[in-house]
Amino acid sequence: MATTTTSLGAGGEDRVMATAQQIVKSLNTPKEVREDMLLIFSSFDNRLSNITDLINDDSDSTGVRFDAAEKVILWWDSSSSNPDGSRHSLYWEDSPNEAAEYLSAVDEILQLFVDMPIRSDNEIMDRAKTAIQMAMSRLEDEFRLILIRNTVPLDADRLYGSIRRVSLSFAANEGEIDEEFESFGEVDSKRGCFHERGPSLGDDLCVDLINADAVMELKEIAYRMIRSGYEKECGQAYSNVRRDALDECLVILGVEKLSIEEVQKIEWKALDEKMKKWIQAVKITVRVLLSGEKRLCDQIFNGSDSIKEICFNETAKGCVIQLLNFGEAVAIGKRSSEKLFRILDMYDVLSDALLDFEMMVTDEFVCSEAKGVLAGLGDAAKGTFVEFENAVKNEASKKPMQNGEIHPLTRYVMNYVKLLVDYSETLNLLLESDEDEADGLQSEDSELETLTPFAKRLLLLITSLESNLEEKSKLYEDGALHCIFLMNNILYVVQKVKDSELGKLLGDDWVRRRRGQIRQHATGYLRACWTKALYCLKDEGIGGSSNNASKVALKERFKNFNACFEEIYRIQTGWKVPDPQLREELRISISEKVLPAYRSFMGRFGNQLESGRHAGKYIKYTPEDLENYLLDLFEGSPLVLHHMRRKST
Repeated sequence: MATTTTSLGAGGEDRVMATAQQIVKSLNTPKEVREDMLLIFSSFDNRLSNITDLINDDSDSTGVRFDAAEKVILWWDSSSSNPDGSRHSLYWEDSPNEAAEYLSAVDEILQLFVDMPIRSDNEIMDRAKTAIQMAMSRLEDEFRLILIRNTVPLDADRLYGSIRRVSLSFAANEGEIDEEFESFGEVDSKRGCFHERGPSLGDDLCVDLINADAVMELKEIAYRMIRSGYEKECGQAYSNVRRDALDECLVILGVEKLSIEEVQKIEWKALDEKMKKWIQAVKITVRVLLSGEKRLCDQIFNGSDSIKEICFNETAKGCVIQLLNFGEAVAIGKRSSEKLFRILDMYDVLSDALLDFEMMVTDEFVCSEAKGVLAGLGDAAKGTFVEFENAVKNEASKKPMQNGEIHPLTRYVMNYVKLLVDYSETLNLLLESDEDEADGLQSEDSELETLTPFAKRLLLLITSLESNLEEKSKLYEDGALHCIFLMNNILYVVQKVKDSELGKLLGDDWVRRRRGQIRQHATGYLRACWTKALYCLKDEGIGGSSNNASKVALKERFKNFNACFEEIYRIQTGWKVPDPQLREELRISISEKVLPAYRSFMGRFGNQLESGRHAGKYIKYTPEDLENYLLDLFEGSPLVLHHMRRKST
């Protein structure tokens, strides 16, 4: 029995020890906890008295693993330095094994922090902390170096190749005009002036900010630094490198670092170029660079939302603030009419970008700054528009157009307004709160209630232009030229309205009223110019019937008519009616008034003079001659008649 009992006892002990050993290996708890549990087991059965050997064996294994990992860390820290004190990189392209070995050593030490009982071996814990500090310092350097080496330079040519530009014609000014309107018209006369709306990016445009092969390496390092509690250092290394990279992108896009004071000292032509580059840069920065940066942060810091957010905000902040500073400088700068389109472009691009921007950037200060600059640009656009209205109303140049042509003010304002229609949506939004400005509109515009805020202001602006033109027409002493000037200018206004979206804003009734004004001025022209000549062709004052009319009176009538016609011809060949249709209509109106009267007068009285001596001195022109000479009127080239009537054969 005893022998049997002993045998059974020995076998039972083997089984108990095997079970205990299995427990030691399977427990996934800190070592001090395992130690306490196994000591409790040993108190239940003296057969577990050797349990401490298992614990010691585990400690020995832990120490061996730690020594091996520590050796890797220390070797790279002490043996891989360059003569200048800098360290070799682990990430040689042809030696990836060293990097894998180093990261495995870091993982081993981090796991030992989990496994090792703090109270059992303070020396190993201290060594482990030192090794981790060394490793994190190196990994931070490696992280930074990989970022720098693998940053992809911005390919501006590719981006600009994806840009669709929209250019809008703007006719150059001619003649003298107030300085407020001159500046916008100083352009190459061969090209004319145009306003470029700027770039429009394709929806699928995407660029690589970092070489794709390096992203996984960065992710591996970031994971270990965050796990070691070095997320702040990792984030700072990332943000510093990427912030510099984004700054370099702005340089490539032509955006300089300028203070508000420096921006406000720049001459308009140079400033206009910088504003165009800013508009491009905002679109590219938000749509391409920041979205790419957000995607990169999400990849590298996957699994740590707070680090992703902090890194992205810190990276984006610098370049965004630089762009906003320029926008603010423009918004508070001196206002002038030529800046309005570019300011509206800036407002539109920032307004559009803000939607995407706020979905990415969570920094409240930066978002608040962006909204503030947007509001400032809106105020600047609105204020510039109001100043333009006042400039049109008060433009008081006193030198009349010599040939009755279209005034530079008319050209400037209508081309300006035609471009503004492209910004109708924005201007409706900005002018919505200022509808009181439309109170001064004339009562004829009864449909005012149905117009948008921008259309109302356009109506007010064009009404101011028309009033100004009416005042300028009074500078002409010749009543006929007064009418020609108004016809030319009103027609130009009407054509610009009909040939653009202005027609939809102002309506057909507005156009019909202006065409009626043109007809009235045409009637006024005929009355002012041809009444005297037509009087010469009337019967009154000649005496007697057509057969016995006074030859003296007839000679005087023909002589006076010839003089009137020749004077009109000399003067009005120099007058200019640019529109070919209006020019032709005026000639037809003159022909319908003058030629029938001349034919009738010639038919009744011409034979009484033609039979006498020097008849050609008085009857100098046939009706056909007059008809041909009328074709020379309104061409803008003064001519003189030296014509003797050709004798008919």
